[in-house]
Order: sequence, then C-alpha cells, then structure tokens
Amino acid sequence: MSKNTIKTYVLLAAIGGLLIGIGSIWGANGAIIGLVFGLLLVGGSYWFSDTIAIKAARAVPVDESQMPEYYAIVRDLTQRLGMPMPKLYVTPDAQPNAFATGRGPNHAAVAVTRGILEICTWDELRGVLAHEISHVSNRDILIGSVAAALAMAITFIARMAFWFGGVFGGEGRDGENIVELLALVILAPIAAGLLQMALSRSREYEADRSGARLIGDGEPLARALTKLETAAKQIPMNVAPERASMFIINPLTGRQVAFKNLFTTHPPTADRIARLRSGEWRK
Repeated sequence: MSKNTIKTYVLLAAIGGLLIGIGSIWGANGAIIGLVFGLLLVGGSYWFSDTIAIKAARAVPVDESQMPEYYAIVRDLTQRLGMPMPKLYVTPDAQPNAFATGRGPNHAAVAVTRGILEICTWDELRGVLAHEISHVSNRDILIGSVAAALAMAITFIARMAFWFGGVFGGEGRDGENIVELLALVILAPIAAGLLQMALSRSREYEADRSGARLIGDGEPLARALTKLETAAKQIPMNVAPERASMFIINPLTGRQVAFKNLFTTHPPTADRIARLRSGEWRK
C-alpha cells in the first residue's frame, strides 16, 4: 500500500471523526446523525471524487477523432509507464490550466481547459500532461481528489448547519447555539483548506520532477508554467477555493478570494520553473 493511500485512509477517518464530533454538540442523536453523514460523505468522496471533480469543472469528454494530438500524447505517456489510458476531458474555462482526478491509474481522468489549448504548443502541453500523468502514477490524485471532495462537502455542510440553525434553532441559552454555528461555518472550511495545503504542496514538485523524467526534458513544462502563471493573473477562473489544489497552477492567482492565502496549495511557480531548468529532475 502506497504512502498516499495510507494518508487518504487517515484523512477519511479523521473527517468521519470530525463529523461525529460536530454532531455530538447536539447530544447522542446528533452524534448518530454525524456518523451517518460521515459514512455517506467518506464513502461518496472515495468512490465518486472523480465524478464530482469533472462535474464541478463542467468538463466534457472528447474522443480521439476530435482531438487526435491530445490522445496521442497521453497514450504515449501512459504506455511508457505501463498504465491504462485515462478518460480525457476539456473544460470551457478561458484560464489556461489542467488537472487529473480519480481513485488511481485504473479509474483516472485528465482534463485541460479551453484556454490552455489556445496558448500552449503541443510540446508544452506534453510537459503539462506528463505532470498530470505523473500525479496519476504517483497516486497523488486519490488523496487530492478525496481532499477536494471532502473540503467542498464540509464547506457545504457548515453553511447549511449555520442556515438551518439560524432559521430553526434561534439563539440558545446564553447565545451558545449561534456561537457554535458561527464556529462551524468559519472554522470548518478553514480547517479543510489547511489540511489540503499540508497534503498538496510537496506533491507538485514531485510531479514536475517525474513528468520531466518521463519525457526526458524539463523545458516544455517550464515554458508552459511561465505562460500559465502569467495568464492566471489576468484571466480569472470561477472555481471554489477548496478545489484549487487539483490544478497544475493555482487558479485563484488573479482573484480576490476570502481566506485565499489559507488555500495556497501550490509552491511558488518561479521555484518550480527554476528547478525544472536547473536539471534537478535528473537526480
């Protein structure tokens, strides 16, 4: 069992325990409800994280007749690694970006945005896709996809708890109810984002390194990252902060988002480019 798989199981168990703990605020019945929510959330995040990510990105599948170059590059990369061919998608976003999702090599999907197809050459896209396929090969996408799905769900649950508590619960004795609900709606999303940040940053360096080794050259990805970083500052993407870790470049770079710094899941792009051009990936 890989280290990332173990991390994923620990993450799922921790989130399940968190929901039980939150439910226990309302007593034994609340803890039971929290347990049920936890089982549904954990199971759904594990089995359907790829579907959730693809639908959230509004990605559409493309076949080989539509994008033969896309298929040819991914087929070559996966054959080199002895991996199955993932499902390929394109999103309608104008911001140049890309991500991979799924439970593992046998249940993987890769998506690129319309914007990246417009500004990157196929050689640069080969570097980007090598990075994403490396995420699949390194089994990063399991923990990344699950973390993103869980963070989205926690944010939703916290907001719903606040709304229903405010509408139906009112203010309890000494204001306890509203204080507890405020803590949920503010702290739960932040905790989820911090957890993602801790799990995501180092894997980007490793995917850069593995991708460069896969194609035997770090320059195509370095050039692509330069273009993507510049474009991300100019072209906003409508993406929830808790999903930012999935993309090759932080899609929130050019947006003013509450708590954005707490969701900074990517290492500095300049450092990534310098490492690729230094030849460090050969070591």
